[in-house]
Amino acid sequence: MQPVVIQLPTAEAIPLVCDSPHSGTHYPDDFGHAIERAALRRSEDTHVDVLWGEVPAAGGTLVCATFPRSYIDPNRHEQDLDVSMIEGRWPRQVGPVSRASELGMSLVWRKTPEHRDIYARKLSVAEVQQRIDRYFRPYREAVNTCIAQAARRHGRCWHLNLHSMPSNVYERLGLPARPAADIVLGDRRGTTCDASFTQLVRQAFETEGLSVAINDPYEGAELVRVHGEPAQGRHSLQIEINRGVYMNEATREPNDGFGALKRAIDSVLAKVAGYVAQQSSLPFAHAASESAP
Repeated sequence: MQPVVIQLPTAEAIPLVCDSPHSGTHYPDDFGHAIERAALRRSEDTHVDVLWGEVPAAGGTLVCATFPRSYIDPNRHEQDLDVSMIEGRWPRQVGPVSRASELGMSLVWRKTPEHRDIYARKLSVAEVQQRIDRYFRPYREAVNTCIAQAARRHGRCWHLNLHSMPSNVYERLGLPARPAADIVLGDRRGTTCDASFTQLVRQAFETEGLSVAINDPYEGAELVRVHGEPAQGRHSLQIEINRGVYMNEATREPNDGFGALKRAIDSVLAKVAGYVAQQSSLPFAHAASESAP
């Protein structure tokens, strides 16, 4: 199976690129995990690719990973690697230890969010390298290419980074337990997209009767950090959906709220697409400089 699926616009194309890095459910044969599959599946953003499946019909591009984040996580920096889980000397550069790495969930996960060990062994240098080369890099390159092409054609681009979160997210993060919002938008404290775009998406979800929080508890991770450059006309927003709204978190099956949420997201998409089409038709100084010979 290919590591990434790209769905191109089926309507008039607009500079909207959406990606779902964690909805993959194809577990590679060489995973070699020591815990049950069900424990790993609790970290999937199961069905997020389906919920946002109308992106192409709205004129946008949808990029989805087919592999699970517990195998290798495309929403991490390539150098964010816990080398203690590797047998032998890792030949590539690694960055400073991140909070994710401390928790065992860096580029290649060592533990589940419930702090269970995924492996009963160390991984070889060769298998980690092939995960990077065959899964991580193709996914990141697909997102990079789609965003670059949209920005080149239209002078700017809007990027939605799509996720889901457990309903007990605060407890999972080691924070005092409290009810989570239905939707969490992350723009890294206003640094990855224009505030008007964040507010438009917030209002669109609230109009559908869904509660929305901004940067609480998720501010946005690596993909929005990399692609969010508002001054360059590139706006990137992370969207987290509370899994309890649309699925049984134990069985991963859609619940009675799935259909209503799907319709709500379709409505949100229509408003986002209208905004993107309108904004991309306006003059933009940086776009003019980019197109100059």
